[in-house]
Amino acid sequence: MRMISAAEVDRSLSFSGLVETLRTAFRLGAVQPVRHHHTIERPDGAASTLLLMPAWSDFVALGNSDDGHIGVKIVTVSPDNNAIGKPAVMGLYLLLDGRTGEPQALIDGQRLTQWRTACASALAASYLAREDASKLLVIGAGALCPFLAKAHSAVRPIREVRIWNRTFANAEKAAEALRANGLNAIAVENLEASLGWADIVSSATITNDPLVSGQNLRPGTHVDLVGGFTPTMREADDETIRRARVYVDTRAGATKEAGDIVQPLQSGVLKSDDIVADLHELTRGQRQGRQSDDEITLFKSVGAALQDLAAGIAVYEALSG
Repeated sequence: MRMISAAEVDRSLSFSGLVETLRTAFRLGAVQPVRHHHTIERPDGAASTLLLMPAWSDFVALGNSDDGHIGVKIVTVSPDNNAIGKPAVMGLYLLLDGRTGEPQALIDGQRLTQWRTACASALAASYLAREDASKLLVIGAGALCPFLAKAHSAVRPIREVRIWNRTFANAEKAAEALRANGLNAIAVENLEASLGWADIVSSATITNDPLVSGQNLRPGTHVDLVGGFTPTMREADDETIRRARVYVDTRAGATKEAGDIVQPLQSGVLKSDDIVADLHELTRGQRQGRQSDDEITLFKSVGAALQDLAAGIAVYEALSG
């Protein structure tokens, strides 16, 4: 079994390449049970969450193996980690032979998650963001921030990136790192003004109190919500939902796990039929994406095990020659 580090994941993938890998994976499909959630209570801090995300394929198209692959991601989310300088999300990805179950690779799960999450957002944006979208606002300066900026830049002509974070110093650090990678990025303090400035708003936080205010969005904006992964977490308010055409990564996951979808469904702000499409339907051409330059679109991602499987196979095969 091969041990694959974060650095090896980085060398194996490109943002444009993984977007296309995910496009193919969602079009073809795979078996992906809704992920398992387990809450781990802490007597002296915020609870952690254990996530188990299995998926498997039985066709040649998702990877080169005649026997397909099985994969499972094990992830923990510990919000208090930020206070001690560690990522909130930790994880590993185990890739197995589809016929024998033999372990093939143990892959850095944090890095794989960062790549596949950002590229799934970029995949959605390829259908939902205006083709001339050039101004990107990233809300949240955590580990996903640079991946989201680079992934969106791979599918749209992003010329300027603004980063907002509750702690301004962290936004400045993230902007500085992006500038070092050739992106025109700045940190901002005024969230409301930046919401009205952006063509694409990409939010990656684990807040329970919405940060994206619908009244501040201008026509034509694409809203990308990737942070919240439980029914209590909420990144966008009801006005955002009312104004937007709503899309999700998977209907089963988003309507069960995503507070940005679950809460509006419960209150009646959103109806099930108002969810226009998921990524399976978009990639298969069964439903259409953006219809006009003036409409507001919203994509809610909670993560799908199919994404990890496709990305994990891509990394493994790239390193296996």
